[in-house]
Amino acid sequence: MFGEHFYHKQIRNTVIAFGTIFNNINIKRLDSSGNPLQSLKVPLSYSPKEKFIARLDQQASLTGTDSSVAITLPRMAFDIGGYSYDPTRKLNKNQKRGVVTTNADTTKLNTQYSPVPYDVTFELNVFTANSDDGLQIIEQILPYFQPDYTVTMIENSVMDSKRDIPFILESVNYEDSYTGDLTATRRITYTLAFTAKIYLYGPISTGAIIKKASADLYDNTADGGPFRKERVTVTPNPTSADKDDTYTYTTTLEFFDDEKNYDEETGNDV
Repeated sequence: MFGEHFYHKQIRNTVIAFGTIFNNINIKRLDSSGNPLQSLKVPLSYSPKEKFIARLDQQASLTGTDSSVAITLPRMAFDIGGYSYDPTRKLNKNQKRGVVTTNADTTKLNTQYSPVPYDVTFELNVFTANSDDGLQIIEQILPYFQPDYTVTMIENSVMDSKRDIPFILESVNYEDSYTGDLTATRRITYTLAFTAKIYLYGPISTGAIIKKASADLYDNTADGGPFRKERVTVTPNPTSADKDDTYTYTTTLEFFDDEKNYDEETGNDV
């Protein structure tokens, strides 16, 4: 079972898809008269929440006024929380899917067993230094999740498979660290939990396309034989047809009384 290398990048592509959803969020800051002062694109990175909190706690300013620091708010970060098998989406594990590929001189059949359903949890953290920045970001996210947002992903280019992957919003938590005296730095954190319903695939097997099937029929196998009496051969018509073409089947019947059998090694009747 193990030992055959394969890597379809499904988890990696799911992480990329999740990050792409939140990669174009902007906020605007207005003056007291409602005129725009500043428009900012909120940075997004793949990083755990604890790393950002530790970094923010080390600096005195969160708005960029301190030139010695490299991180400012608002900012977003996301990370994978874990994986869990989802038995409610289980498929027949013995079922195979086949795709025909044609190169310059060969035509092959790629086959793959049914995928395995897994839930991947994500955590998106929104860090802001004031309440209005956080509300602007949250209000640009929540309306799209009811409670899921679906992304069409290419699961495997070799098998030519696409699937709609739902990203489900599970919860939204709010934390305000504005405690202590008036000189304390304020940090508002929104934590959004998501679940992605994905499928993981095993290795791809490659073989030749079967365009001819033959079956030998025997009678009275207990008396000195067995010897074939009849052969049924089925071929597509036309024989050059591919899976997407219109074709029929040609069935040929042959009858024998020569007490010979088909030799699988030589391909001859002996």
